[in-house]
This record gives sequence, structure tokens and C-alpha cells, in this order.
Amino acid sequence: MSKTQADSQRLRLFIPGPTEVAPEVLQDFARPPIGHRTDEAGELIFRVTRKAQKLLHTTQTVLLSTSSATGLMEAAIRNLVQRTVLCAVNGAFSERWYKIAVANGKEPVRLDFPPGKPVDLEALRNALREHPVEAVTVVHNETSTGVISPLAEIAEVLRDFPETLLLVDAVTSMGAVPIAFDELGLDVCLASVQKALALPPGFALCAVSDRALERAASVPNRGYYFDFILMKEYADRGQTPITPSLPHLYGLDHQLSRILDEGLEQRYQRHLRMAALVQNWARERLALFADPAALSPTVTAVATEDKIAPQDVLAFARKHGYLLASGYGQLKHKTFRIAHMGELQEQDIQDLLSTLDRLF
Repeated sequence: MSKTQADSQRLRLFIPGPTEVAPEVLQDFARPPIGHRTDEAGELIFRVTRKAQKLLHTTQTVLLSTSSATGLMEAAIRNLVQRTVLCAVNGAFSERWYKIAVANGKEPVRLDFPPGKPVDLEALRNALREHPVEAVTVVHNETSTGVISPLAEIAEVLRDFPETLLLVDAVTSMGAVPIAFDELGLDVCLASVQKALALPPGFALCAVSDRALERAASVPNRGYYFDFILMKEYADRGQTPITPSLPHLYGLDHQLSRILDEGLEQRYQRHLRMAALVQNWARERLALFADPAALSPTVTAVATEDKIAPQDVLAFARKHGYLLASGYGQLKHKTFRIAHMGELQEQDIQDLLSTLDRLF
């Protein structure tokens, strides 16, 4: 089968990861390897780090990890929490923070919100008053329900609790939504690359504040692979403690340049326009699952309202060359999800929705 034939038969990805990858970026993954301790590798790592700092509006540390974002979530818990952490849970991925804390022998306080709702600021403030903790975990953009929580306002709440660190999963917002790491006073902001950053899966990155690194230095049993202090020591000389995925570094170097060349504000506005197309379509044909005041710019959970089985929508889309996502967990038979992030353009969204209209 020729490359052209294979491409024509491949399903177009409208799922919340992996997402579409630009062909020229994909070619970077076929570049010959170099020694990962060479000056050339160091220059590559420094380039990627500087571009990631621009993306996140930070002058503080950026760490690169050959892992999924879940690895960096566990790293944040192991490095920055000795005992207590408050986990804001409003969906399946924010619950993952809680599960990681439990699995690592911490004592998490769970603050639950209804699925489809963002983190409530007053409830968060009250919980912190009642339960002094070392850190708070939040998911900026909850992929399972299509909800974005107000990160700037959450950070404002945390300013009244100066000893508490703020750990943010930005897996499906980084690269699509503005994140001013330094201005907001975040302590960890992490993402994997196969979402809005639009690379193949297998790599992750995070910004870490200076005060978080100070905290980590006092925490015992941080492990080895994800020890922030060790990672920082290597990062300062353009290396990683373990052999990194060089193909991902090549791809990330190229893709971050493309993102910056597009213009961050232009990129954010493109994601909002794509989101509006999907959200308006969902309102007219079916319904939105998420709180209308907290709709995600990168993924929409469409509630079927018993008008059609979600699996029928997915099967129809697949038949016509599109891969959509089922509802997540308990929402599997109530919703389906359409992602609109990364390399996708407005015309791609319009083509998908026109196709789906044949079903309604």
C-alpha cells in the first residue's frame, strides 16, 4: 500500500489525544539519532526549553520528560507532598490526581464537584480553611466532561494560603489556552505532547516554580526517574537524567516554533472559533453536557439526551473517515466527545459537522 493510499484510509482524529500531527513535524521523528550527551543534544534541549518558557510565559524551570503526563502528575505528588494534599475532583482526570496521591501513601483531602461543573472558588476556599494542606491539585481543562475551570481565579484563592502549592494538569489546555505561569503564581503546570501541542504520544513537559523546587529539596523519597531536583540539575546543563526520546525533542523543537510563529493569541482565538462551531452544532442537534459558563475550548462533550445512542454516532463518523471519542467512564452511554485542538482548522470542523448532519 502506498503512503497516499494509507493516508486516505487513515481515520482523521477528532479525539482528545492523540491528535493530528503536521506532516513536516512527523518527518522529524525519522531523523537519525545523535548522542544524548553531546553538545548538539544540549543545544536541542536548551532550544526546546526556551520555547516552552515562551509558551508558558515563565522564566522559571521547565523540565522535559520521556513519559506521559501521568508520570509528571506522580512526580509532582512525590516531590512536593510529604503528607497532605487537597484534590479538586470534577471529572475522571482530576480524580486521577487523587488516586495517585493514595497510591503514593499520601493523605489526600477530596473536594468533589458535580460532573460537568468547574471547580467552585468558594468551596475551594472553605476547604482550604478547614483542611490546611501542602498542595492543591486541579485539572485546568477536564477532558472527560468538556469543562474548563477558572485557573486565574483559582490561583487568586491560593494566594491567601501562601504555604500551599498549586499543581495544575494542563494536559488539554497547554498550547490552546493562555497560561501565564509566573503571573498566576503556579507551582507546577504539566502536559503531555499529544493533545493541543500536536505531537505523537510519549513525551511530557512541566514548568516548576522556584519555591516548588525549594520544597522538593526537603521532601524525602522522591524516587529517581522523576526526582525534580535531579531533573533540574541535568536541565541546567542541557541534559536529562535518563536517555530522552530524541525524536520527540526534534519534533517538539519544530512544533513549538510553528506554534510561536502562528502567534499565541491567534492560536488561542482559532481554538475558540473551532469550539464555538462544535458547541453551536451540539446545541442545535442535541445538547451540551458541560456547564454553559465553563465550556472547554478544546473538547466538547455532547449529551445525546436519549435521542440517539452515542455508539451510533461514533460508528457513523468512523464509516466516513472520522474518529470521535466516546463518553468517559459513567458518561459512556450518555455522551460522545468531539475534540477541536492542535492542528485542526475551522474547515476541518465544518467538514466533520456537515458529515454528521447526514445522521440527524
